[in-house]
Amino acid sequence: MKRALLAGLAAFAAFCASAAHADAASEAAASAVFDDLASNPARLRVFLQAMPKGGDLHNHLGGTPYAEDYLEVAARAGLCVDDTGLLLVAPPCPAERTVKALGERRPFAFARLIDSLSTRGVQHGVGANEASGHTQFFSSFDRFGPVYAADVGQWMAVARRGAARDKVSYLELMHNPRALVEYALSASDEPLDEAGLAPFYARESGTLGPLLDRAVTELDRDEAAAAATLACGTGKADPACGVAVHYLTFAWRGVPPRQAFRSLIAGFALARKDKRFVGINIVQPEDDPIALRDYDLHMAMFRFLEAKYPDVPVTMHAGELTLGLVRPQDLRDHIARAVASGARRIGHGTDIAFEDDAIATMTRMARERIAVEVNLSSAAVILGIKGGDHPLRLYRSMGVPMVLSTDDMGVLRSDMTNEYQRAASEQGLRYPDLKALARASLEYAFVPGASLWRDGRTGIPAPDAAALVKTSEKARLQADLEARFDRFEQSVGQFPRGAMP
Repeated sequence: MKRALLAGLAAFAAFCASAAHADAASEAAASAVFDDLASNPARLRVFLQAMPKGGDLHNHLGGTPYAEDYLEVAARAGLCVDDTGLLLVAPPCPAERTVKALGERRPFAFARLIDSLSTRGVQHGVGANEASGHTQFFSSFDRFGPVYAADVGQWMAVARRGAARDKVSYLELMHNPRALVEYALSASDEPLDEAGLAPFYARESGTLGPLLDRAVTELDRDEAAAAATLACGTGKADPACGVAVHYLTFAWRGVPPRQAFRSLIAGFALARKDKRFVGINIVQPEDDPIALRDYDLHMAMFRFLEAKYPDVPVTMHAGELTLGLVRPQDLRDHIARAVASGARRIGHGTDIAFEDDAIATMTRMARERIAVEVNLSSAAVILGIKGGDHPLRLYRSMGVPMVLSTDDMGVLRSDMTNEYQRAASEQGLRYPDLKALARASLEYAFVPGASLWRDGRTGIPAPDAAALVKTSEKARLQADLEARFDRFEQSVGQFPRGAMP
């Protein structure tokens, strides 16, 4: 804690120096370099790779490792592939069907397995006649799920390493300890309606103590394993040790109502008990028949529990839909209902232009500072939405706050730098726009503490900013980001410029 405080104070001092003397000139210089590089994707990638990016607020831990990461673990565990060569199965199996053998002696079979565990193949037209990007994406999770559950600490380390490489300083990872998963999914499939929420909660809430204790112990173990993998606290500490991490619990929307409500009950309770968990979300395909049928009920569940746990922030996947994926009537108001049901951020928000009261909803989001977590690669692969079809510029025109995030970068074969590059090349954003998005990522993060910025206006320090850096984790991360930007903008002369040879 003392080391973090000193680092925060140093970062704030650097920020103050930058703001007082060279911030505008440095940003202008960086912007000029960006403009010079923007027409050349390779050179722009070099620039954006080095650019500080703040936080990643929409990041499913299980979808962050690449298929190759999972297959390395599967090979060490002696796992096999089935007769199709597309699924991981437990041993025994013929020697030539082990994951290890595929990786060492059958590279094309190994490549086919990678395509099965991700959207890599579909993105290049492989199997596009058999499965859409949507189907391939969501089906990937069941294929690597058992490997994920076997070593969660390792995947935490993978996520932090990826963030450090991408110059992301804060992660808000969607992650449920196994104890919560087992508790939620063991509920019966008997009916549950809005009238039954209160008695169901009364029965369940008194039994949560041991469950929450197990969840905390599980997270302690997994975080310790991640720290050991990264050698944190030693002289050989990985740079990833410097990435700050909090977690979001989540509920499932494609399961029977009692299981969905149990997952929410346990998630809200865990977020109150353990401050490493800073909020709650709801996941699974929004077009799932159960998700569509129970959307109103899920919103009622959130409203009920928000009244019990007003200190637990909520972000919701909402509007991850498009015309053709579902019926037009299913596009009418999911985002509006999520906002009305207490969401402080909206994940995806892709179908806003199809909603009945889109202008009113965006006006409210702008007024109440409800940010959209924009996942450009995800929208392109899963929904086929990119370029001018994506509502990023619509949200900007309405003053709705936005952040860029990765969603499931391993499954999508992306990273945060790629999301920034898409924002530049497909959405026409320039350097000041991208810098504003990086700042917004920490402003709208659920990380505890007051903001460094006055009234949320990023770039304008609060009157008590120096004191806030001493007491607020959010302010320390924001001050650190400003120091990173100062160093980055002072280094822009290193990037290749001028006419192409």
